[in-house]
Amino acid sequence: MNYKYLIFALIIGGLFSCEKDKPEPAPVDNSGPKLIFRMKMDPNQERLDGYGKLESVPVGHGAQTPDFKSISAHYIELSPNKFTQVGEGQVIYHGPETSVGGSPAVIFDQLKKVGHGEVVFSKPLSEITAGEYNWARVSVTYQNYDVDFRANGFDLKGTIASFVGFNTYITSHKVKTKTVDVNANKLQGYWAWETPAIGGVYPATIEEGQSQGTTVPNPLTGTSDIPAGSCLVTGGFETPFIITGNETEDIIIDLSFSVNNSFEWSDANGNNVFEPLDGDKVVDMGLRGLIPKVVQ
Repeated sequence: MNYKYLIFALIIGGLFSCEKDKPEPAPVDNSGPKLIFRMKMDPNQERLDGYGKLESVPVGHGAQTPDFKSISAHYIELSPNKFTQVGEGQVIYHGPETSVGGSPAVIFDQLKKVGHGEVVFSKPLSEITAGEYNWARVSVTYQNYDVDFRANGFDLKGTIASFVGFNTYITSHKVKTKTVDVNANKLQGYWAWETPAIGGVYPATIEEGQSQGTTVPNPLTGTSDIPAGSCLVTGGFETPFIITGNETEDIIIDLSFSVNNSFEWSDANGNNVFEPLDGDKVVDMGLRGLIPKVVQ
């Protein structure tokens, strides 16, 4: 068993482990105002490293900004300050997990896949503790996007299904036109690549692999670390987000992720063109920063 993934599951899942001994809560009136989270992918947002510092593309690597089709989140937490540890803030959402594949894992089939600007989760404001929140943490689990590449002299566009959660149980998943059967857990960095069909000569094909690493920006490293192997991206509000408990209207928060050159590969010939048939290897598919923005 890989204990670092079990530790992550216990940290973000432990908040709920004692609930079985408590009485069922009273029904909540869901007709009231809600806190709504939308996923945004920003190609112009700053490109950050794992410590939340600016980072350029390393020498010897190539990178491009993918064309996102969908994205999923498994966990959303609001934290009061930089010393708040993972799971000790206001946990807004924690998606279902299973151990059917061995170690605890996110259930891919139950993830909500959304496009740019779409709502990934909402919750009645009456269920959220009043207070001041300065940070948001979001565990991104799945990304699906197109990238440009070159093969056999053709400039083409391929599709990647990228799994960046700590551990994901997948029965099967569709990349673009083709479905991949898995029926197993896949650790962070698993991907499947679909090469498009070219006329009647080359049919669409699928290749699977594992990236060398996944960048997960956390500006709070040193005061509030994230578990190794997680994709718990951390970002700060520009001004404190305050819930009074007396709200009468919905509040919308855009979770703005940097996708600025987020698809990165080792560039065998240094031309910044992804050429998988010529030795280029996927290095990183991690998002490059998070800015939570209150827009309503």
